[in-house]
Amino acid sequence: MAIDIAIVGTKQELREFIDLPWKIYKEYPHWVPPLKQEIAKMVTPGKYPFWNHAARELYVARKNGSVVGRVAAIRDDHHDKIHEEKAGFFGFFECTEDYEVAKALFDAARSWCLGKRCQFLRGPASPSSNDEYGFLLEGFDKDPTVMMPYNPEYYLRFSEQYGFTKVKDLYALFKIIKTGVPARIDKIMQRAKKSSPFKLRTIDPKNFKRDVAIIKSVYNGAWEKNWGFVPMTSEEMDLSTESMKPFYDPKLIMIAEIDGKPAGIALTVPNINEVLKKLNGRMSLAGIIKFLWYKRKIKSCRTLVGGCLPEFRKTGLIAELFYESLLRASGKYEWCELGWNLEDNDLINRFDMEIGGEIYKKYRLYQIPL
Repeated sequence: MAIDIAIVGTKQELREFIDLPWKIYKEYPHWVPPLKQEIAKMVTPGKYPFWNHAARELYVARKNGSVVGRVAAIRDDHHDKIHEEKAGFFGFFECTEDYEVAKALFDAARSWCLGKRCQFLRGPASPSSNDEYGFLLEGFDKDPTVMMPYNPEYYLRFSEQYGFTKVKDLYALFKIIKTGVPARIDKIMQRAKKSSPFKLRTIDPKNFKRDVAIIKSVYNGAWEKNWGFVPMTSEEMDLSTESMKPFYDPKLIMIAEIDGKPAGIALTVPNINEVLKKLNGRMSLAGIIKFLWYKRKIKSCRTLVGGCLPEFRKTGLIAELFYESLLRASGKYEWCELGWNLEDNDLINRFDMEIGGEIYKKYRLYQIPL
């Protein structure tokens, strides 16, 4: 049966694009349905500020009249400028367990990126490294945490069958909070706190905009040399913080300062996926009631971001921030996911393991030359 690839152009086609995962994952108990309204916003230029510096084309695959796959082809001007390359990306990839469907989708993304004179096709990025990134490689028996992907194992097989090869793996570590940190590390951190020149504080809800501006400045400065990292624009950061505001925990948003100036940040957020799993993609009136009820019962969190400005990288500040975040999460949350971390970020991976973290999930980014 022939596979038809169509560009998403109508509202009906966009609904089909958004609704497809509910077909793919109906037999996958660990999948967490995203909010459909958020996915619609995320893929729509004018509603999601990422598209102010990026371009995309959305595709759906049909077989015998039924939608069986989807993909986005993406080109990001900011990425190319920062990394001095012409990169193409694919994202929002989903398909039934049929390699021919996957091949047709990859062909569509590859052709579009070739038309944009890209040098390679990398992914998945949905739509960037600041959002869901990579295919799940290990850890299929556990639910994903907030802003982390989940997918069938056959996506990896189809990618490699097509000719993609690994370009980078990402790690996520599992940490039981109530166990604290090993005594040796605890002693080191307690001594470090007494002599530290840094002042650590939590975000001030009464001065939310002021502190968000501080987080913006540190975030983009802290990761500017990291592999694949693209700074968020002010508009992107504003949208990200606004979307997290309904469920963030102010005690877990840490800001480090020295002589009154920002030096580092650590952002840990409640794992809202525990709530989203009960909403099935819709924030109706009943969904809002469920959200407010189950939000109080969240038992896990994710350390989303932790970093400091370049001049403070060898001061131990990152360790101070992570340690303080774990102390503040204790008593309210049972466990925390640390990451994601680049596989070759030995310093952070080693520290996360020294405080009791265990690598429990891996994600893979693929690439193919064009």
